[in-house]
Amino acid sequence: MIEAVLFDFNGVLVDDEGQHYEAMQRVLAEEDIALSREQYYAQILGLDDRTGFVEAYRRAQRTLTTELLKILVARKSQVYFQLVAKSLRLVPGATEFVHEAAKRFRLGIVSGALRREIDHVLSQTGFAERFEVVVAAEDVSRCKPDPASYVAARDAFTKRQPISADRCVVIEDSLPGLQAARAAGMPCVMLTTSHPAPSLDGRGAALVWDSFAGHTPSELAAL
Repeated sequence: MIEAVLFDFNGVLVDDEGQHYEAMQRVLAEEDIALSREQYYAQILGLDDRTGFVEAYRRAQRTLTTELLKILVARKSQVYFQLVAKSLRLVPGATEFVHEAAKRFRLGIVSGALRREIDHVLSQTGFAERFEVVVAAEDVSRCKPDPASYVAARDAFTKRQPISADRCVVIEDSLPGLQAARAAGMPCVMLTTSHPAPSLDGRGAALVWDSFAGHTPSELAAL
């Protein structure tokens, strides 16, 4: 039986993948590197910012130094904060789902976002206290699709009370996230907030939901 639910953050709890794309696109444009929305969703969505910029520079056949990478990541975060200050929405049904899930399961967040970005958004949602564990980009050396972040979340849970990987269910929106969850030995529910349902066929998701609307945490119990 499932005992814990691990939520990805961007595109799962907060509807801000568009702002992340725009922030990265603006920063890369300043470096004379183009990034289309299609390229972002196909190649960068689900990666942390460090890996995303490395991928963009690799694709552009440009050299990226460690120092410049730090600057780009910091600049993108600044632009992201500017964008979400104007418009910040949660994924439909996320608030109600989290509150209901907290009555039955242990909850965590596993994200490639920077911790300051997660903390900023959670401070405005009213359910920050529901999450026992938060794993952010800075907490692991390898981002999704590597399972390191989900393994780290299970280890953090286990420090308080032991739990096996197969008793943790993941909710994701990105293909790297799905790969990471499966590699960590955790069943994964996919939301279609970032990829249409047909593109998820055969990928190994336990369930595919359009949104949280119309679904309850009880559906996760027997996965």
